Amino acid sequence: MTKETLFLLPGMMCDRSLWRHQIETLSPLYDIRVADFTKGDSIDAFADHVLNEAPDRFSLAGLSMGGYVAFEILRRKPEVVTRLALIDTSPYADLEDHAAFRKGVMDVARDQGMGQVVETLLPRLIHSARIEDQDLIKQVDAMAHRVGEKVFIDQQVALLNRRDSFVDLKNIDCPTSVIVGRQDQLTPLKISQQMADEIPDAKLVEIENCGHLSTMEQPEALSAVLRLWMQS
Repeated sequence: MTKETLFLLPGMMCDRSLWRHQIETLSPLYDIRVADFTKGDSIDAFADHVLNEAPDRFSLAGLSMGGYVAFEILRRKPEVVTRLALIDTSPYADLEDHAAFRKGVMDVARDQGMGQVVETLLPRLIHSARIEDQDLIKQVDAMAHRVGEKVFIDQQVALLNRRDSFVDLKNIDCPTSVIVGRQDQLTPLKISQQMADEIPDAKLVEIENCGHLSTMEQPEALSAVLRLWMQS
């Protein structure tokens, strides 16, 4: 029997290791594919990549920037997405202060490299209780260095120029789970609540003791949620 395809969309500064536990856990059941957002500097380009690589029908899970790409895919070809999981993401375009911070981090990448970028972003990316978790920090740092400065800056350009997707949420008509780390600072719980309220019949799932990188911070919980979602 042909396995159902689950396409996983990583966030900025992330690669497939963001989804390591989910890949290991769900691969026996599903055809797992992970998008590569290392080429291009626009959400449109990233959506092109997914649609060019995907089968005619597939489930779609995106974390952070991956969620922004998911919104673009749904605008173009809603009929191809059988299920949607929006993880630690937002439907909104950058506010002025967010854009200013993003531009500052781009300067850090140019001038000081990815090590300093990780140090700058880490308090926003993970739960405060994990800030001394050296294993988790090493994983995030290694991922960031594999992505590298150029790709990181291209991704920031894509994020700065992304569309606001809030008005499109009411048009989503596939089974949708909105999943968020309860202590996420970058895309706070209230944003996920707003998305879940706007998307017809969406389910909101909160992951306790968890920041923005929920797939890595609470991998067992996140994988369990995705398994249930795939059975919906």
